[in-house]
Amino acid sequence: MEQNTKQIRELTKEIRIGDRVIGGSYPILIQSMTNTKTQDVDATVEQILRLEDAGCEIIRCTVPDMEAAKAIGEIKKRIHIPLVADIHFDYRLAIAAMENGADKIRINPGNIGSDERVRAVVEKAKEYHVPIRVGVNSGSLEKKYIEKYNGVTAEGLVESALEKVAMIEQFGYDQLVISIKSSDVMMCVKAHELIADKTPYPLHVGITEAGTIISGNIKSSIGLALILNQGIGNTIRVSLTGDPVEEIRSAKIILKTLGIRKGGAEIVSCPTCGRTQIDLIRLANEAETLVSRYPYDIKVAVMGCVVNGPGEAKEADLGIAGGVGCGVIIKKGEIIRKLPEEELLAGLKEELDNWQA
Repeated sequence: MEQNTKQIRELTKEIRIGDRVIGGSYPILIQSMTNTKTQDVDATVEQILRLEDAGCEIIRCTVPDMEAAKAIGEIKKRIHIPLVADIHFDYRLAIAAMENGADKIRINPGNIGSDERVRAVVEKAKEYHVPIRVGVNSGSLEKKYIEKYNGVTAEGLVESALEKVAMIEQFGYDQLVISIKSSDVMMCVKAHELIADKTPYPLHVGITEAGTIISGNIKSSIGLALILNQGIGNTIRVSLTGDPVEEIRSAKIILKTLGIRKGGAEIVSCPTCGRTQIDLIRLANEAETLVSRYPYDIKVAVMGCVVNGPGEAKEADLGIAGGVGCGVIIKKGEIIRKLPEEELLAGLKEELDNWQA
């Protein structure tokens, strides 16, 4: 998908993550996180390759122990996107992850331990030229900020994040990315608005613990839209309780809807009614999965009946309009084929395979 850079915060520092660069006028990248056991290399690689195919551009893996840290080396050999190692509590895991090829590490300096342990992580990051993502989460905000602001607040999140950044900067390192996340959508939006003009570092944006496919998509769409539309954010993750591939599909739609990215087919479909004579819900979902694999900047309509369907489908570049157990395929306003219901998806795929703008 082509990036529209007009909305990106101009003063953001550029940070290299593996073979990608974020910040400045570089594109907003889509990120996800594996939910496999990182120690299980085959399962983790299989999931990352599926995520790559869906459009994931940065992947994060948890590193809860030394076995997982060592697995990163083998995983890296078999994937094609930058890998971020997610570490909590044990500074030695951060060091091992970098030694085994992590392109970026995610830490909360507040739970890594003493200044000397944080320094050890920073020195290894310098040696390997690995950026550090400083993460602060509303669920683990320090007691001093809760007391200062009379609860968990956007102001507390920002102050905590900037304190962590200063801790790393004092050791002479500035290859940093910041994330400040909350499951409270409006708190998360306010925190990003507050921090955007207080730091030059790129921001990783997301609504944490957003929920299931339905609630998580709604909360993430609202929060990310309010943040991204102000030019804030350099990488994003749509956090969903489910298959991580769904996170990528949602992120792509959000960026396209906001006009931040161009390209990639868009599905429009009717909500169904009593006139519908085909299994439109199944067909629309299968069509959405199908068109996501194609890079064309086109609109594909899936309509359920003969009353409004043909007319609405004609407004799209390519469309299906259902009849009684059958349907028609419409291309650039013209009906080109009539097919039985069970052949409509295959017919749509054939048209996409041979698409010419």
